[in-house]
Amino acid sequence: MTGISRDPKWRRRSGDASKTPEAIAPASGESSSTMPPEPGVGPADVMAQIDVATSGDTDPGKTLIAIREDIGDCTRCKLHKQGRTQVVFGVGNPSADLMFVGEAPGGDEDIQGIPFVGRAGQLLTKIIEAIGLRRDEVYIANVIKCRPPGNRNPEPDEVETCEPFLFRQIDAIAPKVIVALGTFAAKALLKTTDPISRLRGRVYDYRGAKLIPTFHPAFLLRSPERKRDVWDDMKKVRALLQHSDDD
Repeated sequence: MTGISRDPKWRRRSGDASKTPEAIAPASGESSSTMPPEPGVGPADVMAQIDVATSGDTDPGKTLIAIREDIGDCTRCKLHKQGRTQVVFGVGNPSADLMFVGEAPGGDEDIQGIPFVGRAGQLLTKIIEAIGLRRDEVYIANVIKCRPPGNRNPEPDEVETCEPFLFRQIDAIAPKVIVALGTFAAKALLKTTDPISRLRGRVYDYRGAKLIPTFHPAFLLRSPERKRDVWDDMKKVRALLQHSDDD
């Protein structure tokens, strides 16, 4: 599964933007089971029709499929030898106004081939819904497309090898707002050594979009007292999206 779909429903926007920070918090007794895979376009019949080397198609869905085909069953860095099950490319609306970028796949993501499907992914879905959107209206990807062993931090050579594919994803989707989830995503995108605690709270210009760094959902599961900070960041995201819709 490529995690790519061109379903017309992704062009619609939800009108409910009135949710409170409490909507971000997991409900008591919430299950930690993984989310089911989202519908997408199978790679074999669609990707075979695209010439990756010469395709000049401006359709973002086709461009994403071409990028995924270019990655292939990647062996460019050492992660392919260290227990990864599959490449985890990205999922969501190819024409999304809002894109989330995380660090790397975890165990659940490695199994399903879809980013953010475990407990942190469930919390991310709540965060998205709290600003009046659905998960299938945004695009979600990671800097690293393969799971590091033991969920360790990505190493510099792995980031350097893999991040060009993320940049191509961003350029294809051309989102209006990008949310960098956690330290590693923010550092990779902004090319800085500053921690996320220093980076968040501000809006950055990035590849034609507005970039907002915030805490990773996995961090919020360990430190729920920081949800208020994330809610403040997401209110900035919502305001930027609403302003762009008014232009």
